[in-house]
Amino acid sequence: MAGITLEKEKRLYRSGMPISALHLITQGKVAAEYPGGSYVLKKGDVIGVGELCSELHFLGYTTLEETSLLNFSANTIESLDKFLEKNLDLTRLFLRSLFKQITILLGQCSLSEMSCIELYQNLMEDYHLYHELSDHYRIPSHPLEGIEEVTAYLVEDSDPWLNGYYQGLKSFYAGEGARMLAELPGISLGMLKKGCLDFRKAYSILDEQFQYRCQVMPYYFRPSGGDLFDMCTALYHSLGQTNEDAGRLYQKIDRMIHTLENAYSLDQDAVALRVGNFRSSTAQPISPEAPSGDALAKQEAEAANARCAIAGSLNAILDFAQMDPEKSKTFRNHVASYKALGDKNAMEDSVNRLRRQLTEEFHDLYAAVCKRALISSQISAPVKLFLYFGVVDEELAGLQNCETLYRLAQTMEDSSQSGFYPFYHWLQAVFDGEKEPSRNEFDEDYNVYLNKQKAMGNITAAQASLMQNDPMFKIDFELENMFRQSNKVTFGRITTYCPLFAAENVLKDLDDSYVTLAKINSAIETVRTVDYSAYYRESLDLEHMDTMGKETVHMEFLPDVILMPNAGTRGVMWQEIEGKKRNSPSRMVFSIFHLEDITTSLIRLTGEFRWEMCKRIQGARWNDVTERSLTSEYFDYVQFYRKNHELSAEAKERLHTSLQRARNSFKEMFVRDYILWVLFEGNNSPRLNKVARRILLTYCPFSAELSVSMEQNPLFSELLSRQKTLKSQRLHHLNMICQKLRNANTPIPASLEAEIAYTRGQREKKKP
Repeated sequence: MAGITLEKEKRLYRSGMPISALHLITQGKVAAEYPGGSYVLKKGDVIGVGELCSELHFLGYTTLEETSLLNFSANTIESLDKFLEKNLDLTRLFLRSLFKQITILLGQCSLSEMSCIELYQNLMEDYHLYHELSDHYRIPSHPLEGIEEVTAYLVEDSDPWLNGYYQGLKSFYAGEGARMLAELPGISLGMLKKGCLDFRKAYSILDEQFQYRCQVMPYYFRPSGGDLFDMCTALYHSLGQTNEDAGRLYQKIDRMIHTLENAYSLDQDAVALRVGNFRSSTAQPISPEAPSGDALAKQEAEAANARCAIAGSLNAILDFAQMDPEKSKTFRNHVASYKALGDKNAMEDSVNRLRRQLTEEFHDLYAAVCKRALISSQISAPVKLFLYFGVVDEELAGLQNCETLYRLAQTMEDSSQSGFYPFYHWLQAVFDGEKEPSRNEFDEDYNVYLNKQKAMGNITAAQASLMQNDPMFKIDFELENMFRQSNKVTFGRITTYCPLFAAENVLKDLDDSYVTLAKINSAIETVRTVDYSAYYRESLDLEHMDTMGKETVHMEFLPDVILMPNAGTRGVMWQEIEGKKRNSPSRMVFSIFHLEDITTSLIRLTGEFRWEMCKRIQGARWNDVTERSLTSEYFDYVQFYRKNHELSAEAKERLHTSLQRARNSFKEMFVRDYILWVLFEGNNSPRLNKVARRILLTYCPFSAELSVSMEQNPLFSELLSRQKTLKSQRLHHLNMICQKLRNANTPIPASLEAEIAYTRGQREKKKP
């Protein structure tokens, strides 16, 4: 164990160099570099501890200041084991550093994921605006070569618990209780091995995200020109600064420049030269959207009204909740401490502890406010903003954001008849008995939970009866089992989760990210345009058993969409049915400010719904290929793809790579293919191999209208012809039933007519 001191900016390792030793930092700072970014290691951290399961370093390390190190010889994780057995304090230090670095990488994965999502969305918006303005002003436009090949970033199906797991381990190993655990043989080695595997997994995700940005960024900027930056700046000069749309285009170019100047993959000298040339040739125009005097006065009056209505939000919320004074005081102090943080997403132990405390207190406060609001005739503006958006303090949320939130809250309507619920409206529906609470983590609905508690002796029969009939107990059940978890998961950035609405978490314009019924309907229509049968269930027509007998029909149950009070990145397929009733809507959960593309997210959740619904229907035989179903055929296809003679060697290699990216999850593989099916295959842009295409077309068939247009495509013609034959046989059977009913002078049930339309591939528009 030797000590060395290195000067500032000394390169220790590059990615790809062999691992020969670990280094404990005793003084100074070191940058650990991963694709697209870096993080800082300080005193007490161990360089290379996350890479022990690899023979080579996959991170680079450079000193940021004069740094002193202690060196430990370690070619492999096994060679370190005996040394650690004799040095328990060093074992704890090594593990704490490993856990800390894992949580940093997991946090960077979430931020990097958002960067990929925004990059694609901005590219599509900017390219669309370029053509829109070119066409409007009859200015010749140019296609951006290859842009049709760009696809949205497919979000990884992450393990949301993983970050909390390592945060907990890091805290545990900081205490004395870890000393006894470190003495047990094999525990420390197992912790190191597990941690190294998860460290490598997080690195691989970051590398994949970086490669995605490297593939997309050249559409914005190429050293040789001919990119979107060139096209938009040329259009701007053609329009002239006095043009009414010049300001709009300039804003897009300005955002584009910010993206280019922060891109690791670009030649920043070339970027600086072209950006400098553009800025020197123009000045920012006055926005044509600048309001007139009267309009400006009106806007200022509305803003003043909003600020007045939400002033003192924290006091108003706590007073309304009637919480214990001591708890209220503690919460105020924690909110003040959180507001005072320079970096609310910092990973220091003290900040993590503060976020956890605020999370628990927020949940208690939300429950108290909800219960009082549900039985109150009127609620104030601060309470509305708290229930709908999670706002507890107007300064923490940002005054300008609060003005927008106040406007949105004033215009919010009850859309429960359309299956659209801000979370507070969802609780109202549960309270009014219109909806049953969600299942808990043990897959128990409310009634099963009560019966189980009664059987275990935790509650009496009288208490069970009371809890069954008092809706407030159902609200408690929903808040405890659904709200806590779904609010955290939809937020997306598990590492830095805090449910209080903060300006730092607003990463996109609020109006643009605000989820509305119209946006959800549009996304559902995008799915149903391609996969018209997505939300149908096979059932018996119980109302017409006398005429229909046991003839099965299909009924559509569009999903209930529930919006959590946060600004987040993830959608969650919460449950595929309501309780145990198969003929009921699924439940999909989003943030009320959804920072991803809502259509892509809903397509992903529909793919998950397809998979889970098939598993529920098939039961234990969901993967038994002798029982033909979506899951069994897809499972068989992925499990035995190497023996499939229909797949070329290239297709098998792509499938192998896709399976690795999906971390060997067959469900995730299917969801990815389903997204391609709806976004590309349904738009005559093939992306799947022939086997996956056949399975998807069989169980997620095209609508009648789309089938007609796709019949000319040789990739689909044979499959559609076979499907057409099967439909004709089914239609013949249904028409025979209709004819029998006519002969008996019996009215034809509406469900039978609907089944005929369904078999033909016809669908009804979702009612707004």
